[in-house]
Parts: sequence; C-alpha cells; structure tokens
Amino acid sequence: MIAIIIYLLAFLLVLFAGLLSDSLWQLPEWYMAHVLGARCAMVGGIGGVLYCMRGVYRNRCVDDCWDPKWRVWYYLRPPVSVVTGAVSYLFLRAGLLVLDAASTPDSVTYGYLALAFIAGYNVDNFLKKLEAIAESVWGVGKSRVGADKDRPPKDQA
Repeated sequence: MIAIIIYLLAFLLVLFAGLLSDSLWQLPEWYMAHVLGARCAMVGGIGGVLYCMRGVYRNRCVDDCWDPKWRVWYYLRPPVSVVTGAVSYLFLRAGLLVLDAASTPDSVTYGYLALAFIAGYNVDNFLKKLEAIAESVWGVGKSRVGADKDRPPKDQA
C-alpha cells in the first residue's frame, strides 16, 4: 500500500509539473498550439489520482477492507484518467460534447478543464456517455462491457 501511495503522489507531482511547464519554460510552438489538450489530459490525470487517493483512504482507513488484488487498478487508473481527459478535449473540440456556459475565452478554457477533471475522476460514467454519443451519432452499439452492465443479473432476468 505504501508503494501505491508513493506512486500516486509521484504521478500527481509530474502532472502538476506538466501544468506549470508552459509558464516556467519556453516550450516549442507545436506544443503551445495544443496546450489546452495537454492540460486537459493532465487535469484528467489529477482527477484519477484524486479518485485513487480517496480509494486508498476509504478502503484502508474508513472501511478497513484493503485488498491487495486491487493494486493493478491503483497503478492503471491514473494513466487511464490522463487518456480520458485527452479524449474529453477531442470530443469537445469536435462538437460532440457541448459546454453550456458563458462563452468568454476564460470560461471556455475552464469548461474544458472541468470536464477533463470529471472524465478522469469518473472514468466509467464518462465512457458510458461516450458510448451513448457513439450510438446516437454513428449507430455504434454499446461495447460488451457497457451492455453487460445494463443487463440485469441472470437470476433476475
């Protein structure tokens, strides 16, 4: 468990360093042209790390039900959250997700970052939302995982 906590704190430190990098150093123009997408990925990762830290706290301290078989989840969740943060940016830029807020430049940026945080923090529901969008826009059916969760258990069917 200590290794997981160290990993999560190190991951968080790297994400914060990434967020501060464009104000501390002169970064290449190609990066700066896509800085909002990179920030969305990092903020999604912060959401995922926060969710994992909450999981460590709850499972070890509150519920006292720490199970080592979940270690892989604690290591994989933050990178998955980085990806979902980046994907949230792509879907917003493509117009497939729409922010309903004031349209000042700052509010748009903060809207992107807020959605990226939510996408990283709550990966499962974000992916369900993407599946619903894919189904309505392109007619793509739900994945087996998404479809299985909507189906009642066998003993209740």
